[in-house]
Amino acid sequence: MASINKVILIGNLGRDPEVRYTPSGAAVCNVSVATTRNWKDKNSGDKVEETEWHRVVFYDRLAEIAGEYLKKGRPVYVEGRLKTRKWQDKDGKDNYTTEIVAEQMQLLGGRESSGGGGYGGGQGGNPEDYSQEAPSAPSRPAARPSAAPRPAPAPAPKSSTGFDDMDDDIPF
Repeated sequence: MASINKVILIGNLGRDPEVRYTPSGAAVCNVSVATTRNWKDKNSGDKVEETEWHRVVFYDRLAEIAGEYLKKGRPVYVEGRLKTRKWQDKDGKDNYTTEIVAEQMQLLGGRESSGGGGYGGGQGGNPEDYSQEAPSAPSRPAARPSAAPRPAPAPAPKSSTGFDDMDDDIPF
């Protein structure tokens, strides 16, 4: 049986990214992304807000892009997978950390939300999309469809099938 490990987040960066490099030269970037859930308490009727913090790790070219363009407070879309790591502290105690290994990132918001940088995905607030094809594959901006409206298709010429003058809408 197949299994799926997929995480999708849309949230705001809680701090500026931290980029470091492994001894082999691979970039690693760590960020914290906050997501917020709002609801109304059934008993009191008060509005309740809950913020969840997520550890996100970017690798290779995607890590370099995240380190360059992400800033504290900036909205971001992240797609990836959950990964739990085991590590030992200085006392030899086992610790576990669950994080999201990012495979795709999309910068959200316009220039005004980019934290003062000149990069923000364009004046119309168009997001920039980056993905990690494989752990060592370079990342590239994904192709986006044109924003120009498309003209309506021309009506089909009348045929001799007898179906052209039916007024019924077929529900499929």
